[in-house]
Amino acid sequence: MGWLKVFVTVLFMWGFLFQNTHQLRSYENEILLQLRKHLEYPVQLDVLENYNDEFCNLGSTLNMSIICQDNSVTELKIKGNKLVKVNEFHGVAVPNNTLSEHFSIESFVTTLTRLSSLKVLTLVSLGIWGPLPAKIHRLSSLEVLDMSSNFLYGSIPFEMSTLVKLHTLTLDGNFFDDTLPDWLDLLPNITILSMKNNRLKGQIPTSITKITSLADIVLSHNALSGELPDLSALSNLHLLDLRENHLDSQLPPLPHGLTTILLSNNAFSGEIPEEFCKLNQLQHLDLSNNALTGMPPADLFSLPSISYMNLAFNVLSGSLPENLNCGGELGFVDISDNRLVGVVPSCLNTSSDKRIVKVSGNCLSVDTQYQHSESYCKEANLAKKHNTGKEIAILVSVVGGTVIFVVFLAAVFLIFCRRQHARRNVDQHVFPKVVHANAQPNISAELLANARIISQAAALGSQGAPSYRVFSMEELEEVTENFNKSALLGEGSIGKIYKGKLENGTHVAVRELNVYRRCTSWNLKLRMDLLSKFRHPHLVGLLGHCIDGGAQDDSTVHRLFLVYEFIPCGNLRARLSETTPGKVLKWSDRLAILIGVAKSVHFLHTGVIPPSYGNSLKTNNILLDEHQIAKLSDYGMSILMEESEKVEAKGDGYNSWHMTKKEDDVYNFGFILLESLVGPIVSGKGETFLLNEMASFGSQDGRHRIVDPAVLITSSQESLSIVISITNKCIAPESLSRPSFEDVLWNLQYAAQVQATADADQKSDATT
Repeated sequence: MGWLKVFVTVLFMWGFLFQNTHQLRSYENEILLQLRKHLEYPVQLDVLENYNDEFCNLGSTLNMSIICQDNSVTELKIKGNKLVKVNEFHGVAVPNNTLSEHFSIESFVTTLTRLSSLKVLTLVSLGIWGPLPAKIHRLSSLEVLDMSSNFLYGSIPFEMSTLVKLHTLTLDGNFFDDTLPDWLDLLPNITILSMKNNRLKGQIPTSITKITSLADIVLSHNALSGELPDLSALSNLHLLDLRENHLDSQLPPLPHGLTTILLSNNAFSGEIPEEFCKLNQLQHLDLSNNALTGMPPADLFSLPSISYMNLAFNVLSGSLPENLNCGGELGFVDISDNRLVGVVPSCLNTSSDKRIVKVSGNCLSVDTQYQHSESYCKEANLAKKHNTGKEIAILVSVVGGTVIFVVFLAAVFLIFCRRQHARRNVDQHVFPKVVHANAQPNISAELLANARIISQAAALGSQGAPSYRVFSMEELEEVTENFNKSALLGEGSIGKIYKGKLENGTHVAVRELNVYRRCTSWNLKLRMDLLSKFRHPHLVGLLGHCIDGGAQDDSTVHRLFLVYEFIPCGNLRARLSETTPGKVLKWSDRLAILIGVAKSVHFLHTGVIPPSYGNSLKTNNILLDEHQIAKLSDYGMSILMEESEKVEAKGDGYNSWHMTKKEDDVYNFGFILLESLVGPIVSGKGETFLLNEMASFGSQDGRHRIVDPAVLITSSQESLSIVISITNKCIAPESLSRPSFEDVLWNLQYAAQVQATADADQKSDATT
């Protein structure tokens, strides 16, 4: 009888616990269904609709995961397909991009916080919009928070500082537009901090230097400015990515455990610190596109783990030691477009199979890549020293003037106090409005101002290059033998092109352009002045122009002639078609050409103001010189042709055109990549065919069927896969899903580095 009572008691308690557990599970099921409703029924959660069991028993998919522990949801991951497709966001719903205007982020987060045991929360590309509510701190067990690629804006709430268990915070690709939080040091376990592609501004708070748990700091593509604080105390830091900001200090000491430093496209100045030579774990270093000076430390090249080093587009000067040592892992070095002189050290031999080395745009004693004359670098360095002395003199003058001015003000104040009966006289100084006397509607005042900025920025860049000048019609007729048919090189959609020879024996290419829209001579001269500033080692040099039919400044122009340097060795499309042994472009050659073109387009997009988009990117317009250096032709035509009307547009119209043309360049470059992969015969089957065939790249059989045999037999699988991946992104149907040219260039350089390593290994194996 006693055993029966015990059995009944146990049965009753089990039933009670089962009922409570079932109620708990049903409660969290209901919360998940409410969240699905808040998110306006994304397809990733359709599986919840007819699922009769507990959601904890659902299997995970690529885009949705629900994991439970002790009958509570501890992990919720939802990855949607609402990619950020706008450049500006003003805090209201955007049709087909965000959730609807009925969405309330406050209600959504309130419902979300009822899942009180959540440790991992991933809500990516769901169109969530609004300021991030402070109440999210109620998820006190949270360890991982990822809300990337949404439409969150405003500031990151201070209340999140109470999430003491949080170790990963990822808010990439949103519209946060306040300063970087200064309370991050209150998160004792934070390891990964990633907020790239936002609108964060202001300085990096010094409190970040106290977060010794940090392993990754990723704050690229924001508007952060000022000084980069001393991060040397962050002993666990491995990745530092601050690309594409406005940081303008000198480079501070950095922790010795770093493996990746990405600081390109800022305004860092001063010399590269000698302390960088102690970063023995460093593998990737990118300091390109800054204002760094002096000679790069020699020991930097011999770091034991360094494999990628990019110091291009700075103002580095001096000569590298001839006995420079390079680390055994170093596979890619770019020191191009600086002010370096002297010989190239043997370990940086540009013809070496062991590593890829870029040295163009300096004053080095090397024949294989474009160099300025030595006087160019010396004059630039002297000009810099002169400017530095001038700046010191100006500073002394300003300080002295300020002291005198303060003394003068004090004397005036004393006189004023003694003459209280004197009449107060307030002078209002009105600054005159700046008016361009010759301004015409064909070119905006803004474009005129920008052209001046370009002139200043390009002053050094034009030194050492052939001087730009205006040609007369008589000169061009003599150069081309009266535009004889025998001198005709070809004819395209924008006009004919002739080969000619100047009096000094220089061969040139003369392009004739028909001006289809009403355009005055004065207006066109302004545009030509703008275009003449575009100087880059991978752009066909523009030597001058001639305006026909515009004798007076206000007369209408009928024809325009552009005089370019003549590039003798044909275009990339013809070289890709070459089947003669010895002339077939192997994979490493194609990568070198593609990298050169990508550099030139990156320069047109980011190196000049205003940027040049819509640059007629196709393999026919990529010319090769006698050293197989790629040079882009027909760039900047949008400045001269009908599309210039759109450049003058204001407001959203201008921004929309601006972005469309930028994305067109990326898309068109994607087809250049594709043609380099498959060859012109396959690419000649048309865009639709190629887009359909892209899926074939995913399998080995597909690659062997469509990829050019010359590529297959000279490429490594890893290098080929990197280029195929970036090609896919470039020709993505959604224009705003395409990468920037910086990303394209980085991937190509990395693919070249991987290929160089594979070639070196293969050569070593063959020798063995």
